[in-house]
Amino acid sequence: MDDQQPSLRREFWRSPHHIWLGILTLGAGFVIAHPVALMVGAGAYALGWLYLPDMAFFRRWVERRQEERKRAEESRAIAEFVRRRDSLLANLTPERRKRYMELAAVCRGIETATTDSSLGGAGDDPRLRKLDELMWTYLRLLSIEESLERYLDAERREDVPGLLRAAEEELERLQREVDELKARGATGAVEARQRLVGSCADRVEVLRKRLERISQARENLALVRSEQDRLDQQIKLIRADAVALKNASVLTARIDATVEHLDQTNKWLAEMDEFRDLVGDLPATDRRIGFEPPVGGVLPGGAEGSEEPDATRGKSRNGAKNRAYR
Repeated sequence: MDDQQPSLRREFWRSPHHIWLGILTLGAGFVIAHPVALMVGAGAYALGWLYLPDMAFFRRWVERRQEERKRAEESRAIAEFVRRRDSLLANLTPERRKRYMELAAVCRGIETATTDSSLGGAGDDPRLRKLDELMWTYLRLLSIEESLERYLDAERREDVPGLLRAAEEELERLQREVDELKARGATGAVEARQRLVGSCADRVEVLRKRLERISQARENLALVRSEQDRLDQQIKLIRADAVALKNASVLTARIDATVEHLDQTNKWLAEMDEFRDLVGDLPATDRRIGFEPPVGGVLPGGAEGSEEPDATRGKSRNGAKNRAYR
């Protein structure tokens, strides 16, 4: 109670109730222009400050205002999330967008089954809100898969293993030359050659690190694809339960088990520093956010979930490609 009093007083100061209190008390006293009226008005104003903020009608007004602010903040967070999600979807290749939209159709089937049956599903059913989280994770996995593939393709074209072998051979040759110069006592030539050896050794170290990251990227890519398949099959299993079993408890348990495993996937994604900007939960809200682009499948920038040449989106995906294992 003590913590709430200052808040109620601050709300009262900024409220229309305070304006009307001032008009009806102090304002009336000034209009009458009599000392007694001024004193009565000031007293009434003070009593209003003392009692009005604690009255039930004002508390309800403050609660409504707080709820409106909360809903406005939620709406802004949801709008920003939807913009980010649709942008991510628009930047995928047509084949990956098709895979996403196919799984979204499975989720629509789950929504239809829960709404049209005895499972008690509704627009804001907390079980259905978990579908939004599953599809958001699936979308991030698709984006990470694309970035990893582009990174590996670029490294494959440069033939990093071949570059490493050539650099190691050059380093061995230079080291032999340095040993020979030392044996002949050519001090000046040795110093110059050692600087070259140091530069070559640094290049070998860099190439080894690139090779390690290529290996790590391949492992991550395999895991990403495995997680995609797991999510795809689990969502289809949820649809089968929703359509065939007509059992609310079984459906709830299936969704809960899928989301529980999803926490492990999100933890693994959080450990991938190069994709940290793709990590993030859905906005904290009781409302459904959804998992599909705007009506008609139109995505930001005029992209649709259909055929589109890769070249038209190459520049928009350069950021993700360059972040991968930089």
